[in-house]
Parts: sequence; structure tokens; C-alpha cells
Amino acid sequence: MARRGKTNPPGRIKIMNAFSELMKQKEFSAITTAEIARNGSVTEGLIYKYFKDKRDLLYQVLNEHFTEFQARIQSRVAGEESCIEQLEVIIFTSLDSYAQNRLLSRMLFLEVRSSPEFFKSGAYAMIRKYAATILEIIQDGIARKEIKEGTDPYMLRKVILGAMEHACLGEIIFGRALDIDKSSSSICEIVFNGVRR
Repeated sequence: MARRGKTNPPGRIKIMNAFSELMKQKEFSAITTAEIARNGSVTEGLIYKYFKDKRDLLYQVLNEHFTEFQARIQSRVAGEESCIEQLEVIIFTSLDSYAQNRLLSRMLFLEVRSSPEFFKSGAYAMIRKYAATILEIIQDGIARKEIKEGTDPYMLRKVILGAMEHACLGEIIFGRALDIDKSSSSICEIVFNGVRR
């Protein structure tokens, strides 16, 4: 968890952990607050002390996940010299995260983004930070002449994000195996051989 002490008391941690474990086993709509309380060894009333409702709990769990994921991205990107290599790391790490957190990813793709409330949440703010990281690397790549002049950085970001999502969407929805190495290599081959200077 990103927060400690008064901002993240033990009861809140138990609730979030119990909910995260339940999400590995069943769909969001099938999880009840009574079940979360029972699995977290807390009272159901305590859930409403820290969260407005079950959806708010989901958004806060997603926020924790995206915060940890963003820190991992930043750490891995820092070890790469070129902008293309940094983008390749982001693509591989993103696909790997989707594959390792299938129910969470499925929820993000199919359910969460259809709710207007999600776009006011801390989880969405972290997604924007992730997208901003990709854009900054692309712009840096253009400035350093690693990516050809005239490339639209916003459109290239859309291509990367769209390619990653579609590379694993079917696999996540239908429970098929996802070859991370092959998928990330294919995306990088198609995208970066077209933009590398």
C-alpha cells in the first residue's frame, strides 16, 4: 500500500486486501459488502467509514494498483538509455500487468470506464499520469532525433495505447493465454520500425 499511518489505518488495509482477493475469484457485481467484511475480519459498517460504497472501494483499489504500477514503470524506464527502449519497456510491462491482473484488467476494459464517476477518481488521475509519461518519452525522442521529425506525439501515443489494449483484450475477456514476449515484440516491430530515425 502506498499510504501508511493515520491515512491508511489497519481496518482500511484489511478491507482493501479482502476486496482485492475476492476480485481474483469473482466478478465485481457478485461481490457483496458482507462478503468483504467477513473476509477482512471487519464489520460491514467499517467499510462505509472509509469508502462511500463498493464502487468507491473499487476505484481506491485501482488507484493503489496504478500507483504501484506507475512506480514500477518509472523505475524500469530509468534504466534505459534511448527513448525507443523506454517505450519498449513500457509496452512489455503494461502487457505483463494486464496478464497478471486479468480480472482487474477486465473490469477496467469493460465496466469501470463506462462510469462517469471513474473519471473523477484518483485511479483515473494515475492513468493520466501513465499516459503523460508515454507522451513525454515520445516528445523527448523527437527532440533527440531518435523518432523522425514530423511524428505526431499524441497520435503515436494513441497507437501504442490502442495496440496494447487490443493485443490482450480478447485473451483477458475469454481467458486465453497471452504471449507477452511475442505480443510486445510485434507491437514494437510494427510501431518503431516506422518511426525510428
